[in-house]
Amino acid sequence: MVSTEFLLTALVVVLVPGTGVIFTVSTGLLQGGRASLAAACGCTLGIVPHMVASSLGLSAILHYSALVFQMFKYAGALYLLFLAWTMWRDAGALSVDAQPQRPKHGYWKTAFRGVVLNILNPKLSIFFLAFLPLFVKPEGVAGGPGPLVQMLLLGLIFMTMTLLIFILYGLCAHWARTYVIGAPTRMHWLQRGFAALLAALGLKLALAEA
Repeated sequence: MVSTEFLLTALVVVLVPGTGVIFTVSTGLLQGGRASLAAACGCTLGIVPHMVASSLGLSAILHYSALVFQMFKYAGALYLLFLAWTMWRDAGALSVDAQPQRPKHGYWKTAFRGVVLNILNPKLSIFFLAFLPLFVKPEGVAGGPGPLVQMLLLGLIFMTMTLLIFILYGLCAHWARTYVIGAPTRMHWLQRGFAALLAALGLKLALAEA
C-alpha cells in the first residue's frame, strides 16, 4: 500500500510550487520563520476536508457536478484575489528586521488564511479522488485494512510530507531574508511580485475546468 511509487509521486506533487507554497514562502520571506511555520501548518490542515471527502467518496460530487465545482472554484479564486490585494496594498508597509516581530494579527490568523486557502481549492479534492485510489487495494491486504482506512492512511502520509516540505520552504525563505534586509525598494517590489503571482493563480483557478 505505502509503496515507493506512492512516496515518490507524492513528493513530486508536494514539491511543485502551488498556492500553498507561494503563500508559505511569501510569509517566511516577509514575516519571518515563525510566521512561515504557522502558514505551513494552516495549509496542511486545509488538506483535511479534501482528504476526508475523498475517502468517503464525496469529492466525486465536485467531479460530476459542474455547479458545485464552479461554486468552490470561484470562492477559492476570490479568496486568492483578496490575499493578493491585501499583499499589494501593504507592500512597503512591513519593515524587515534581522529579528522579525510577531505579526500584528498573530500567527493564528496566518494559519487560518492557510487553512481557508486550501479548503477553497477544489483541485485538491479532484487530486485526492484521482491520486489516492491508484495506491489502494480494494480487497484489502490479507486481512489488513480496508479501502477507507488505506485512503486515510495514505492521506495522512501525504499531509505529513506536505507539512515537512512546506516548513522547509518557509525556513529557506526566512534565511533568504538577509538579502532583502535594509533594501526597502527591493522588499516593496518583491512583495508586489508575490501579490501579482497570487492574483495570477486566482485567475488561473477561476478559468480552470472541472
